[in-house]
This record gives sequence, C-alpha cells and structure tokens, in this order.
Amino acid sequence: MKSQYNSKRIVKNTFFLYTRMLLLLFVSLLTARVMLDALGAEDYGLNNVIAGVVTLFSFLNSTLTTATSRYLTYEIGTGNITKLKNTFSNSVLTHSIIGFIVIILGETLGLYFVNAILNIPDNRLFACNIAFQIVIISTFFTLVQTPFSAIIISYERMGLYAYMGCFDAIAKLISCYIVKISPYDKLITLSILQGLISLTVFIIYLIYCKTRCKEAFSISLRFNKSIATPMLKFTTWSLLGSIANMLKNQGINILINLFFGPTTNAANAIAYRINAAITGFTANFTTALNPQIIKTYAAKEFIEMKKVLFRGGKFSFYLLMLLGFPAIFETPFILRIWLGDNIPAYTSIMTKLIIVLSMIETFTYSIGCAIQATGNIRNYQFLISGISLLNFPISYLFYKNGFPPYTALGISIIISFITLISRLYFMKIQLSIPPSEYIRNVFCKTFLVAIVCLPTPLVIYNIMQEGGLRFIILCLLTTFTNLICIWFLGMQKDERLFIKKIFYNIKSKKHIKI
Repeated sequence: MKSQYNSKRIVKNTFFLYTRMLLLLFVSLLTARVMLDALGAEDYGLNNVIAGVVTLFSFLNSTLTTATSRYLTYEIGTGNITKLKNTFSNSVLTHSIIGFIVIILGETLGLYFVNAILNIPDNRLFACNIAFQIVIISTFFTLVQTPFSAIIISYERMGLYAYMGCFDAIAKLISCYIVKISPYDKLITLSILQGLISLTVFIIYLIYCKTRCKEAFSISLRFNKSIATPMLKFTTWSLLGSIANMLKNQGINILINLFFGPTTNAANAIAYRINAAITGFTANFTTALNPQIIKTYAAKEFIEMKKVLFRGGKFSFYLLMLLGFPAIFETPFILRIWLGDNIPAYTSIMTKLIIVLSMIETFTYSIGCAIQATGNIRNYQFLISGISLLNFPISYLFYKNGFPPYTALGISIIISFITLISRLYFMKIQLSIPPSEYIRNVFCKTFLVAIVCLPTPLVIYNIMQEGGLRFIILCLLTTFTNLICIWFLGMQKDERLFIKKIFYNIKSKKHIKI
C-alpha cells in the first residue's frame, strides 16, 4: 500500500512539474529569441560569459545543494524532526557564508578576470562591469535561497515549486521586452531587471517556508557540530564533482570566449537553452523521483528503492528520446523558425551534440542519487570527478591546436560514457546491485528501443525536403513509433500496469493530497 502511495505521489508531483515544464518550454525559447534580438549576438554572448564568471566562484553552492537536499530528505524519511530543524538551520547559515565568500571573490578575482582576461570589446567594458556587479548580488540571493527550495522539494510540495518556476520564466520574458524598448543600455537594463526578479523569488520562498514548513523552518547563528560534521564531510567529497561540472560547463564557455570570441559564446548559450528546454522532461521526472530514492533508502526499503532506481533510469531516457530524436534531425529548421536568420555559427552542431550528451547522462541521475543516499561518497566522487575533470585540459589542448568550438562537446560525450560505466561499479559496491542486473533491465531495454525507433526519423529525413511539412510528419511518426516501441519493448509487465493505473487515476480524478 505504501509503495502504491509513493507511486501516486511521484505521479502527482510529476504532473505539477510537467505543467510547469510545458509553460517553461514555450516561454524560455521565446525569451531566448527576444533576448537575442534585443541584445544582439555580441551582448547576448557577453551576458552569458559574465554570468559564467560568477558561477565559477559559486561552484561550492552546487556541492552544498546536493548535501542539503540529501540530508533534509533523509531526515524526513527517518521522521526525526529535531535533526531536520538543525539540518535546515545549518544549511541556511552555510549558504549565507558561501554567498559572502562569492561576493568577496567576485569583487577581487572576478573583476580582474572580466577586465584583464576575457575577450570583451572596449566599448562594452563599462556595461559588462555594471552587469557583473548586479549578477554578483543576484547570485548571493540565489545561493541563500537554496535551502528553502530544497526543503520544498524534500517535502515533495511541487505545486509551489512549479508556480515559482513559471513566475520566474514569465518575469524574465517580460524583462526582455522591456529591454527591447528601453532607451538605456540594453545589457545593464537586463541585468537590473533580472536582479530584481531574483530578489523577489527569494522573498517568496522565504515567506512560504516560514509559514508552510514550520516543522522544519529554523534559523540560528550557531553551528550544530553533530549535524554539520557529516554534512561537511559529504560536501568535501562532493566538491570534486562540483569543480568537474563547473569546468565542463562554465570553464569550457570561458575557453570558447578566449579562443573564438563572444559570438561563439552566443551559439553555445543558444544550444544549451534548447537542450535545457528538451531535458526539462527528464529533469522534472528526476526531481519528483529523487526524494523517493533517498526516503526508501533511509527507511531501509531496499527492494522498493531498486525498483524506483531502475524505473528512473529507463523512463528518464525514454522521456528525453521522445523530444530528442526529432530535435536532432530537425535542428536547422527549429533554429530558423525560432531565431530567423540571426543564428550564430556552430549553433546547429552544438545543439545536436549537447542532446546526445544529455541522453547518456540521463542514466547517471538516479544512480548518483542512490549512491549519495548512502552518505558514503568519498571513493565515488574521487574516481568519477577525477575522470570528469579531464574535460577542461583536453578541450584546451584541442582548441590550442586549432580544432573547432564543438570539439569540447565530443570530448564530453566520450568522458560521460566512461563515467557512466564507472558508476555501475559503485552501484555494486555500495548498493549491492550487480551491474549485469542494471545492464539487463535498463541499458538493454533502452538501447533496443532506440535502435528500433531510429530508422523512422532517418528515413523521413532522407526522403523529404526540409520544411514545415517534413517537420510535422517526422515529429508525429517518430513520437508514435517511440511510444509503441517503449510500450512493447521497453517496459516490463508490472511497469505497463503501473502506467495503466496512472491513466485510470487521472481519468477517474483520484488524487492524493500532499
């Protein structure tokens, strides 16, 4: 009965997140077009790389976010309210300290980086400095906000999380239209408006948690050593993963700026924006799924945890494949319809490679969450992060020898596949799940479905001319083929029954209040 309740909970939370995602999909793509049109390719690329510099100094936040989410969800799973309050209080204090550290680093090393290292035209240097100051302040509020959004996700209250995502996206779209008609400097105006949005979102999260999460809400200036010590150990080893991820994303973005200039940064930013819209399907699913993995582990329901883990790997890939296959084949058409003729060079190939990379990484999310649930991540992070760190130096060497900007993405694909295989080893060591079982139940199923589905878009792509008609036919037939293959080849009997129950519950309007 509890398993059924958890499944329904995942379904309802996923529904909230997908409603959010569908709106964000439309709004984020429209925002990118309006922003590119308002700023121009050069300022669009500069805005992206300026934000990337601040992200370099706030990389510790992603580490703390992982630790915060893990420990909050774990304590909810054990039902220990006292430890839950102490964990939340420690998290707020820690994130506030990190926020001030980021401000100090930004005002010293960051300013030097912007003014002496980055490839910025002289006539845009003043605007970039103003934008940089505003981004630093916005980042502070985003950092401090992390524990508040984490506790909402840990309690699986996805309704508020969905509403706030929609508010943030719509507000940013409106800000882009304001920038478009503003007589003032476009880059500075955009930075000010988005800074105000960040402050507003933080205040709303703070008020909600104080009034609706009273059992966990607690703010103190004292560290609880019994809580802080294991969190800091967890954070220390997670730090390696954060550094690797930072260098893979923002580090490569800065390399692109140094070797190819801000216009190519714009291409990279657009490609990542499209990928974010597509992978929103998978991200929303894993956001709803991950708390269940941690809670079932905390409650020592290991059979249920394994079931959720396997379903997470398969369904994440299937969800991404539904949009990913059509997007890969129709990237040039999508870009032309979306951006018109204002498409930076390399955008198409970068978009395709990023989607392929995301397809490989879909398997890693649920595996990583399950391993992190154990709290024993030292060896895991040491190996996985060590391999991932190779992205930056290898990409630098290739760029130094004249290779094109999309080379880094090809390198990331190879390294991501290697780390995926490495994760299976740790899944066996720490979760007692044999790699062969995961390969048989997840990899083989998803690989078979992908191979059987691939000919449909491939044939349509080759026999029809590019245009709206081919785009519609390819999307419809590919989606239909994918769904049929997923149903008959990619799912087990109990999973098909699970999906049928979902549709039955939706049809009969049977919901569970959370």
